[in-house]
Amino acid sequence: MTAKQIGTIIILVLVLIIVIALLVLVLSLRKKVRRFSNKMFGTPDLAEGLEQAGIRETERPRSVSAMTGILTPKIRADFPEMNVPEAIGRAKNVLLSYLRGVTERNTACLQEGNSELKNQLENHIADLDSRNLKERFDNPHIHRAEISDYRREKGRSIITFQAALECIHTIRNNDGKLVKGDEKLKYQTRYNVQMIYIQDRTIVENELDGAIAVNCPNCGAPLEMRGSSKCRYCGAPVIEVNLYAWSFASVEEVI
Repeated sequence: MTAKQIGTIIILVLVLIIVIALLVLVLSLRKKVRRFSNKMFGTPDLAEGLEQAGIRETERPRSVSAMTGILTPKIRADFPEMNVPEAIGRAKNVLLSYLRGVTERNTACLQEGNSELKNQLENHIADLDSRNLKERFDNPHIHRAEISDYRREKGRSIITFQAALECIHTIRNNDGKLVKGDEKLKYQTRYNVQMIYIQDRTIVENELDGAIAVNCPNCGAPLEMRGSSKCRYCGAPVIEVNLYAWSFASVEEVI
């Protein structure tokens, strides 16, 4: 046997060893992956496990900033007649009617809200129309809604509600081609809904809704005190006016 033949045999043996080592490594990794997948997803097939995990994720509601218990005393200190559970219910209805308005491309679906909110919905629909898109929120369901913030600024008192929403969300072009979303998977997200109370007209910035009731129904004087139960000028009861002075002003998705 010549030296050349010996060298060839050595090379072949080394190649065979490397191939065997790689094969052992691949089998070992495959075994570990299957064990990991079985432990994490309940199936040895990693691809199937990841798909199931993705489906389960779409079933999990988003968490919300739940500050209702903390902020309710502060709100009632300013507005003794405020019915917080009723306000949360109204916020939920506003959100659902807003999304229905987007789906049906009809601002008349909006059940309540000032001109700021109506303009927001009109602009949303107009933007979709300009891009030849149709957005739908099918089978919407609110898992939970809470007060997430309360503040007073520049003549307004503002309550922000946050809701965990589940729906089938899709966007299609005019040809029916799906641009965004999945009609087979649930979409979990959060929305903020803001409700405002005009305290002082003279210092409110960006006041677009002149229909908000902030005057005494008896003498016409401005109601300057938040949550007042009577007019400071004539003494007439103004509880109902104060309740209806609250108006929904915006709906925004929280990404």
